[in-house]
Amino acid sequence: MVFVWFIIAAIITVLAAIKLSTYADTIGEKSSLGGMVVGTIFLAGATSLPEVTTSVSAIVLDNPDIAVGNVFGSNMFNLLIIACFDLYFRKQQIFRHADHSHFFTASLGLLLAIVALLALTIRIDISFLNIGVDIWILITLYGFGVWYISKMSNKESKAPVPVADEEESAHDFSAIPLKTAIIGFIIAAVVIMGAGTLLTVSGDKIAVVTGLGSSFVGSFLIAATTSLPEAVSVLVALQLRNYNLAIGSILGSNLFNILILGASDIFYQKGSIISAVSSVHQITSAAVAILCVVVLYSLVRKPINSTFRYALPSIVLIALYFVSSYLIFVQ
Repeated sequence: MVFVWFIIAAIITVLAAIKLSTYADTIGEKSSLGGMVVGTIFLAGATSLPEVTTSVSAIVLDNPDIAVGNVFGSNMFNLLIIACFDLYFRKQQIFRHADHSHFFTASLGLLLAIVALLALTIRIDISFLNIGVDIWILITLYGFGVWYISKMSNKESKAPVPVADEEESAHDFSAIPLKTAIIGFIIAAVVIMGAGTLLTVSGDKIAVVTGLGSSFVGSFLIAATTSLPEAVSVLVALQLRNYNLAIGSILGSNLFNILILGASDIFYQKGSIISAVSSVHQITSAAVAILCVVVLYSLVRKPINSTFRYALPSIVLIALYFVSSYLIFVQ
């Protein structure tokens, strides 16, 4: 039955994510926020709710490896999602349509991954207000980074919109009223949060039944499942030709997940959560950093006419993901 409940929770998560992405697209179109801001902050935060409930529930179950593995594993899987869709929609060249602000978001994601890797390596077991010093550093970097990204986004939003972008945005227009979209967005987010709790409880039992271990189950099985909202949201956004919403959702979700470490550390009463987990998470955080570099390259490179050459970074990213997965599995 534990597998049945796990699958039911996954299905509920997917269905809620479809609604969530549709409402987010409407909010972006009918408000002054735009797809980049809505994707990076609101949609990213909402689709990360399963990670929140999963990690906090794992701490309640006294399983910090699932909590930390879920965060880094979800970040890895999120980058795999954008690479797979970029490969599938290679003719549209998703990254070519990306707002320049996404470069700062991806850069912040890389910085946080490197700092997390250092924290997992050094392991400073010092806490302040029941939160590890390393987590405080990550949260501070996140806060400053998001402030800077918002500042840069506001500057670029004042620039004239190219005609091509105006034509493209016509495909995103929705008949859903803004008030209905906001209420629907909140309801879908609450449903996703509830499904995330069920995923954790069943995932924890699966780790025991299968003997795969909490680190591997947290980094892959649960991480991949809690990333289903991101996958569905990106697909819906791409079908609506809202490329900034799609990319912003993934990159913003990876940033938001770092805050989940802070929430997990608050509930973890035995010291710094980073110091308490398996060293295998070093591989996961290092993999996230490497994958971030590939995404950064995709965002800054010049336009390419060849479809195959354009798709090469995404192919490399997918290959690196599975190599990292193997290395973690054999640990």
